[in-house]
Amino acid sequence: MRQPPNPEQSHRTIRIISVVAATGIALSCGTNYAYSAWAPQFAERLNLSATQQNLIGNFGNIGMYAVGIPGGILIDSRGPRWGVLMGVIALACGYFPLRAAYLGGPGSVGMPALCFFGLMTGVGSCTAFSAALKVCATNWPRHRGTATAFPLSAFGLSALFYTGMSALVFPNDTAGYLLLLACGTTIMVFVSMFFLQIVHSAPQYESVPSHDRPDLVRRDSNRLRHTHKHKTSDTKRTDGEPVSETSSLVPSDASSPGDVEEQKQHNHHHGPDITGFQLLRTPKFWQLFIMLGLLCGVGLMTINNIGNNARSLWHHYDDSASHDFIQKRQLIHVSLLSFCSFLGRLSSGIGSDWLVHHHASRFWTLVASALIFTTAQVVALTLENPNQLFWLSSLTGLAYGSLFGVYPALVADAFGPSGMGINWGAMTMAPVVSGNIFNLAYGRILDQHSHFRGDGEGGGERLCEDGKDCYSSAYWLTLVASAVGVLWALWCIRQEKLERIREMKEDGRREHDG
Repeated sequence: MRQPPNPEQSHRTIRIISVVAATGIALSCGTNYAYSAWAPQFAERLNLSATQQNLIGNFGNIGMYAVGIPGGILIDSRGPRWGVLMGVIALACGYFPLRAAYLGGPGSVGMPALCFFGLMTGVGSCTAFSAALKVCATNWPRHRGTATAFPLSAFGLSALFYTGMSALVFPNDTAGYLLLLACGTTIMVFVSMFFLQIVHSAPQYESVPSHDRPDLVRRDSNRLRHTHKHKTSDTKRTDGEPVSETSSLVPSDASSPGDVEEQKQHNHHHGPDITGFQLLRTPKFWQLFIMLGLLCGVGLMTINNIGNNARSLWHHYDDSASHDFIQKRQLIHVSLLSFCSFLGRLSSGIGSDWLVHHHASRFWTLVASALIFTTAQVVALTLENPNQLFWLSSLTGLAYGSLFGVYPALVADAFGPSGMGINWGAMTMAPVVSGNIFNLAYGRILDQHSHFRGDGEGGGERLCEDGKDCYSSAYWLTLVASAVGVLWALWCIRQEKLERIREMKEDGRREHDG
């Protein structure tokens, strides 16, 4: 006799498929970090200075981070697929015109248009990736760090994926690389969109009636009652009391004492649902915002300029190194950055869940990231042999991946998942200022040490042959920022500990008064 379908298993399958789809989307949303793989050749072809090259990269970063809030509003109000669709359109409006500009040559497209195309690549990546994170964070509330680790790690692997594909299909062909980016990102994101779905009412996560869980303390729901809630994600208990999405997602067998206690800790740890302008009045938001701005700006400077680092070091170390040889080395370092970012994102996402389950703070992952960043800046300031440049690219990728691998979980923990799209968008505004400062500083410092070398046929390129002196002043800035990041992360851990002590005292007083 045919057995009826198991609703619990069906919902679990949908959630797993959604994670896979989100991972596929993320794999095409991190291509901005492959910018340094084609930017030097793009700048050479269009006769752009290092400052202009970094300006185009900065607009890509601005699109990646500054559009987070409007993109988050769209995702939270209309659903994740709308964000993905917007991402497909923006990616197509970015990469296809950039390839056309490269084929057109010098003067075919002005700098404002090039910056706009760079902006579109960031906008598309941001909105599609934010939608993917929203689905994973919402569908897996009790394993949020692990669930978001998969799209986050794929995001970090994106540059390696497309760089490797380009090396196989279009070796030493920048126009072919740009064509691969244009077609590959739009097709992969568009196809994955149809498998992305938020599970609103999985049976294993249905709201448990209050009379079936008498041991659940009411102080958490009372605290939630006074906070802002997103209309689209609220549910109702059987007694009519509204709860947040996180607090209602309790297993149906949670009546056992162990599960009830775990859910108490889960609700208590995640706190109230906060979004919109309430974020600006929350100290935790500014703690996370400043930390992300400091460290993300540090990472973006090396990510956008590792190709320039390789060129400067090789021209100083071996002036006989050919153009094609240096381009291959640039691709290797972009691939190293991407692969180590993948490792960092995967390990920090899963590792942060391990820390929480062992009653430690997720912020220790940020301490590790800041320490690795600090080490990377010291390497950049002392390294002169380009054969050893892999230390800088590997450490930067690992630190940057560790930073972003844990951040969505930190944001969801602090403010709840119902407004994840808007909250993550607000958080990603942080690198806009720092990324621009560090990247433009690098570009201007490199231009000051560069000279134009003609090829005898009316063309040529801007070169710096001073080795690490071409850019070392910029790395002194990022070294200071990294050291401040270490201290800031330790301070955040202390503040989190003090907050928990205050909450324990308040809970004790409530129980005593009750």
